[in-house]
Amino acid sequence: MTTPAWDPAQYLRHAGHRARPFTDLLARVPDLPGDPPRIADLGCGPGNVTALLTARWPTARVTGYDNSAEMLDKAHVDHAGPTPGGGRLDFAHADVRTWAPTESYDLILSNATLQWVPGHADRFADWIAGLVPGGALAFQVPGNFDSPSHVLMRDLAHSARWKTRLADTLRHADAVHTPQAYAERLADLGCAADVWETTYIHLLEGEDPVLDWVKGTGLRPVLTVLADDPQARSEFVSDYRAALREAYPAGPHGTPFPFRRIFAVARKEA
Repeated sequence: MTTPAWDPAQYLRHAGHRARPFTDLLARVPDLPGDPPRIADLGCGPGNVTALLTARWPTARVTGYDNSAEMLDKAHVDHAGPTPGGGRLDFAHADVRTWAPTESYDLILSNATLQWVPGHADRFADWIAGLVPGGALAFQVPGNFDSPSHVLMRDLAHSARWKTRLADTLRHADAVHTPQAYAERLADLGCAADVWETTYIHLLEGEDPVLDWVKGTGLRPVLTVLADDPQARSEFVSDYRAALREAYPAGPHGTPFPFRRIFAVARKEA
């Protein structure tokens, strides 16, 4: 799997739709034991949803972690610094694959990031160990790897035209676990686990809006690998665009884009 180069502007083009699962996750996080609470956001991206944590916990000291310099630069410019409630929002470089708490946290949260981390469930024990008693681990991951948007992308990457360059580029269908598997893993670690799934029907606007969406996320590894070959990149995107148009036809109110997501909130024993 290729580590993608990120484009904050492209990612934020669908910021409203992308923020909805974060707010739904946040609504199920219990009150935190610390005052002020200490919060880590793993895979914070451009920081726009990380900033929402300071509305829920105004005095919190929040650090957003990411391994993309481009995303962190955007987050620093737009959101870093003291918060209106007396807290503070900071951002720092970290690789979620190896990050471990070096202090105690009231909440460790990750939004649409762990699908990029092979073996991420094996990291839960270290993260939970870094929580204060009564603290919480909360995350949300896409559960749509068997949807046309991803299947068509993988099929094209594995076709005769592209497999030599792209066969090992994309995430596979097992990038995330089932809700039941997450619930069992978190319960085995001694947490009270609340796990659920939701399918959103996003009504997207504009020309080729599903393509525009995945250019900010799932298609990034392909765009990264083909960055030094503009003609090949254009040819892949053109073929993929045609397949998406057939799979996601525009309707009278926009282009419906079903998107399944998996959520978990695990509370450490107080």
